[in-house]
Amino acid sequence: MRSRRTSETTLGRRSINTLKTIPLGDLAPETFLREYWQKKPLLIRQALPGFNGLLTKQELIALSGYEDAQSRLVTYSNHQWRLKHGPLRKRDFKNLPGDAWSLLVQDVNHFIPAANDLLQKFSFIPYARLDDLMVSFAPAGGGIGPHYDSYDVFLLQGPGRRRWEIAADYDAALIPDVPLKILRHFKAEQAWILEPGDMLYLPPNYAHHGVAVDACMTYSIGFRAPSYQELIDQFLIYLQDHLSVDGWYTDPDLKLHRNPFEIDSDMQRQVRSILKKITWKRSDIEEFLGVYLTEPKPHVFLTPPEQPLTFKQFKKTIQKRSLQLSLKSRILFDRNKVYLNGEIFLVDHAAKKILSALLLNHNQPIPNNLNGETEKTLYQWYVNGYVLFAASNTN
Repeated sequence: MRSRRTSETTLGRRSINTLKTIPLGDLAPETFLREYWQKKPLLIRQALPGFNGLLTKQELIALSGYEDAQSRLVTYSNHQWRLKHGPLRKRDFKNLPGDAWSLLVQDVNHFIPAANDLLQKFSFIPYARLDDLMVSFAPAGGGIGPHYDSYDVFLLQGPGRRRWEIAADYDAALIPDVPLKILRHFKAEQAWILEPGDMLYLPPNYAHHGVAVDACMTYSIGFRAPSYQELIDQFLIYLQDHLSVDGWYTDPDLKLHRNPFEIDSDMQRQVRSILKKITWKRSDIEEFLGVYLTEPKPHVFLTPPEQPLTFKQFKKTIQKRSLQLSLKSRILFDRNKVYLNGEIFLVDHAAKKILSALLLNHNQPIPNNLNGETEKTLYQWYVNGYVLFAASNTN
């Protein structure tokens, strides 16, 4: 398996620091949120002027071979759609059907620092809603068919051009017996050709169909939108791990029954009473949300240092070298709590301020006035692989 550290140092050397901070053109973030977010599409010409991608086609193909990268290869030939999940190998890219294929790689921000920088340009949307950066490549004519998504997405055009067709009113019937959710009948209401640096925002459930005009790469900034069912399921799992109820089922007044196969009404009544003990507080919901939103995806594994420093060595080193959040880490704050990769850490106000600056990619050594608890917390994060020393400061 190729490691995260290897992929970070061999892929995506491009930088986006010279590009404008907020990719909304002349539109103010407040206006975008009020008039477009989850309401209607928006085409932004030259949202990021000069944007020509963060990695090449060959680098994307290489990334699709990593065990901890989610990738898909979609092909269409002989009137049939086919889907192959990664990790992909060189042989998977041989004998492809001309121009009728597409490669999609999720979580590119886990491997390329510049991809993480790109996501931070969308900070006008809370990070609690952010999912990942997906990069796709298709030769001229390639695409994955008309479909719709249940989440918000910004489609940022990299090298090459892609034609996007969209529709708000459409027949949701899907083509049967195919491994992709492709709309059976799609009629476009609007269409545009996006050049490098152009961007299209789509609210949830807008049908869209992208076809490469030239060999092109598209950068999809996706925002998570869990279903009610998923939230309820995950909250019940959280309660299962955190709820403790004493007592046992008892029936000292059990009566003789005519039919031993029949469920007794007294049993049903007692179980109803027991289940009413399932209760939760506001703090339970708050903590569940922080844990749920920062829990790494099942395929994501953080890599601890092979030979970690001792705590004493660590305290000395952070005065000279800066720490940064691992690209795979997810972090959120709520008052005196830090949620990091599904764990909860309590911090005071001063520590929270320092950690906020540190983890927002402020490349600077740690102040030497940290209290002992904060030092221990940082060390625990370092040993777990949640934070690492910035590569720019290493020898």
